[in-house]
Amino acid sequence: MSQKVYAGTTVDVNEEGYMTDASQWTKEIAREIAKEENIDLTDKHLAVCEFIRNKQANSESITIRSVGNSGIIDIKGFYQLFPGAPMKKAAKIAGIPKPASCV
Repeated sequence: MSQKVYAGTTVDVNEEGYMTDASQWTKEIAREIAKEENIDLTDKHLAVCEFIRNKQANSESITIRSVGNSGIIDIKGFYQLFPGAPMKKAAKIAGIPKPASCV
């Protein structure tokens, strides 16, 4: 396990760069992680991040379909917000471990 500094805060990350302690997450940290992923974080991005953080906190399955059914955004919009690998990028920015549904 290693550490990274985001927004002046040292956080624990795994070998893939995912935070290992979700309680260390802040919106400022999310903005810096998003910059690393070449994403300009908007309120819509943050709403998706909050949704998946809540699902993870409640030990619920986090899938692209669940995000698409969240009422926040549809699946097509999810892919547009987090291009390439939406669930991986969203999880990383949200400060949660990579979901099991991600390869």
